[in-house]
Amino acid sequence: MQSFEQIRAHVSGRYPLRTNDPYLISFDLTLARSRRHQGIYLAELEGEDGRKFLRISTPIGPLTGTDARRCLQFNWEQRVGYLAVSDLDGSPYLHLCENRPYELLDERELERLIGEIGPLGDQLEQAISSEADAF
Repeated sequence: MQSFEQIRAHVSGRYPLRTNDPYLISFDLTLARSRRHQGIYLAELEGEDGRKFLRISTPIGPLTGTDARRCLQFNWEQRVGYLAVSDLDGSPYLHLCENRPYELLDERELERLIGEIGPLGDQLEQAISSEADAF
């Protein structure tokens, strides 16, 4: 995949899009063997050298009351994904993210990342929000 439009074409053929902006798309991922779902966001990023990246992210929960040390420890232990803070409706929220350069993405890798980030994000959401399915 060499462009965000190729990513959009692939994703929109598999999932109904909630957001469909020029460099941001989102959809709800239905989790296997459950009635739960997880919001997935895909956005294009550009490095200082002009290289294009895809950011895959999912909201976990509000940052308020979250122990930053536990978040950093989680980041250290992960092989895929990391925690970051982003604004969601005017409030700071934890997000589980992964960035990939376009030249390393194909349809199979994109689906693999969605399949890892979504369920892991849901597990983290349940851990900090008492089993609620808010995102």
